[in-house]
This record gives sequence, structure tokens and C-alpha cells, in this order.
Amino acid sequence: MAVQEQRTLPPQYVEDLQKDLGTQLTALTAAPLDTSRFAPQVAGQDQAQQDAYTMATTQGQGIGAFQPYITQAGAYSGPQGYSSFMSPYQQDVIDATLAEYDTQAAAGLTGIGQQAAMSGNLGGGREGVMRAQYQNKSDMNRALLQSGLLQQGFTQANQLANQAFGQQQSLAQQVPGLYGQDISTLGSAGAGQQAQEQAQLDATREQNRLRAYEPYERLGFQGSGIQTITSGAPGQYQSMVQPNPTPLQNALGIAGVAGGLMTGYGDYLAGSRPR
Repeated sequence: MAVQEQRTLPPQYVEDLQKDLGTQLTALTAAPLDTSRFAPQVAGQDQAQQDAYTMATTQGQGIGAFQPYITQAGAYSGPQGYSSFMSPYQQDVIDATLAEYDTQAAAGLTGIGQQAAMSGNLGGGREGVMRAQYQNKSDMNRALLQSGLLQQGFTQANQLANQAFGQQQSLAQQVPGLYGQDISTLGSAGAGQQAQEQAQLDATREQNRLRAYEPYERLGFQGSGIQTITSGAPGQYQSMVQPNPTPLQNALGIAGVAGGLMTGYGDYLAGSRPR
């Protein structure tokens, strides 16, 4: 006895839909999908970030910014440190003071002669002794006066040298901190600009990806609809375009760490002290 097979064919419009779907799928998948337009891209460093890096690494800046002030402070120390602060008028003052002293001393000798004349010892031995004693004491006082003036000038110059030494040390401590603040500010501003550029790259990449997959999405949705018609049950459609973590999202974690490092570096510079 012959076996008869009986099949229930779908309506003609369903067959037409399936045929049309197959034709479109064949045409769509005939060539590989060009993914170059939505390959991940990373925004380059902003100019502010480059400037921050240069400041932090260039000799004479960043941590080494205090070196010129340490060098200058060294010039104000040691046996000759005071010499730059000696008054150029000191010798003039000494000469004028000693000249006035000599005038007064000469007047004293004149007084001794007058006293001798009044007592009748003019030109005598007693007058000679008085003149010798007076001259010896006058010479001693003159030497003490001169040394006192020199010591006064040295003391003042040494005090000024010590003051300048302290000022250079203070600058050596402050300048790296100021550099650190500039580095931190430039780094933060540059990171914000870089993040904006990265967001634009990611948006363009995602837009290109959605545009490239749009025909596949459309046919996939169409196929799900045909399945619903033929089976009587709702078709399950799984989108091919799933949200992807963008380079920006991945970079945010790195940026958080980098921001902490930058802040810590600025704190280090602000607190750095020359050795």
C-alpha cells in the first residue's frame, strides 16, 4: 500500500516573505562587514597634559625647580658670603670720620702747647712727655675707632647675607609647590578636554556601528516577525548591536588613578624640601 505524505504549506504571502528575506540576507552577507569605521580610537593627549608632563620632567622645572635658589643661597654662605652686601660708601664714611678725629686730635696737641706756655714749660721736658702720652692715647683711640667702623660694616653685611640666605631657602621650598600646582591644574584641565574629545570619538564610533548593523537589525526583526506568523508563537529576537564599553568608559577608571597620582605628585612637590 502506498504511503501518502500530507503537508500543510504556509500561505503564499508567508512564502513570499521568507523568499524575500532569504534574498536580502544573501545579498547582505555576500561581502564581509567593514568594521574599520567603528574600530575603537583613543583621543591623544591634550596640549595642557603635554605641558604638564614637560614641566614635571624637564631639568630645572618640577622637582628640580629649587636648584637655582639653592645655588644662590650658597653664594651667601661661607667666609666671603658677606662681601656682596658691604656698603660701597663704607670707606668714604671711615675716611671722613678719621679725618674729623685727626682734626680734633691736632687741636688737643695745640692745647698742650698753650698749657705749657702758660706754666713756663714751653719746649721743656714735661711738655714733651705730655705730648707723647697724648699722642699714644690718641693713636690707640684712632685705631679702635677705625676697627669699630670696620666691624660695624662687616656685622651689617653679614646680617644682610644671612637674611638673603634665608630668603633663597624659602623660595627653594615654595617654588616646587607652585610648579606642582601648575602641573596639577594643567593635567586636570587637559584630562577634561581629552575626555571630551574621547566622548566625541566614541559617539562617532557608535554611530558608525549602528549604521553598519542597521540592515542586519532590520532583517533580524523581519525574520522574528515571520517566525511569529508561521508558528503562532511570538518570535524571540536578539539584537546584534549590544552596548559596548567605550574606550572612554574604560579610561575613566585609569583617569581616576591618574588623577590621584597627579594630585599626589603636586602634594609631593608642594612639600618637597631641598637636601
